[in-house]
Amino acid sequence: MAGTREPVIVARDVNVHYADKQALFKIALDIPEKEVTSLIGPSGCGKSTFLRCINRMNDLVDSARFEGQITIAGQNIYAPDVDVVALRREVGMVFQKPNPFPKSVYDNVAYGPKIHGLAQSKADLDGLVQWSLEKAGLWDEVRDRLNEPALGLSGGQQQRLCIARTIAVKPKVVLMDEPCSALDPVATARIEDLIDELRQNFSIVIVTHSMQQASRVSQLTAFFHLGKLVEAGRTKNIFTSPQDERTQNYITGRIG
Repeated sequence: MAGTREPVIVARDVNVHYADKQALFKIALDIPEKEVTSLIGPSGCGKSTFLRCINRMNDLVDSARFEGQITIAGQNIYAPDVDVVALRREVGMVFQKPNPFPKSVYDNVAYGPKIHGLAQSKADLDGLVQWSLEKAGLWDEVRDRLNEPALGLSGGQQQRLCIARTIAVKPKVVLMDEPCSALDPVATARIEDLIDELRQNFSIVIVTHSMQQASRVSQLTAFFHLGKLVEAGRTKNIFTSPQDERTQNYITGRIG
């Protein structure tokens, strides 16, 4: 199912096995450009596995086997000639727990642009670091602490720093795997506001256990159950008039 915008990611017939166990079954999903798409469903339903297919993180699992096709902006990301390092620059990832590097605030954000050669000068790099921290809603809090260790920031600040680090290389897509699960409600609200702002620049896919969060931040919602995509559509429709009884049961708390 497509959103109102053109899809940036198109997945067709995606199957994933871990050794003998099949984790995903024939997933077909269009993810629209510059919108937030939420992947919801019970634990172990395949949503994080699908998320990790989009930047080929499953390649790092020896027993994982991928079948099917995923294209990003028309390019088949599983084609034999795809440079996975370049792909992961285009598809950034924010994890459950904040994972800043044991470096300064500045060096955390500057790391990606440096290794990818995105800044021609120190002034360029400074500008990119400031832009990223502003976009991540963190600049005002850290502008006087850029040379201090990132690990000295609060949990919510560390997660926003990880978002700044992710967007500093100007990816097309930002993946977020339960980015608020380790945060308190105030920090969670900050991240949710931020996600809403970031979609002006990026296409965002978020895995969340919180249906309230999915309904607040996303325009498109996809419900996974037992490795299958049960239903996908505009978030409002999924939450008010789902087409499938399993979606209805999950949303009303009868399965979970």
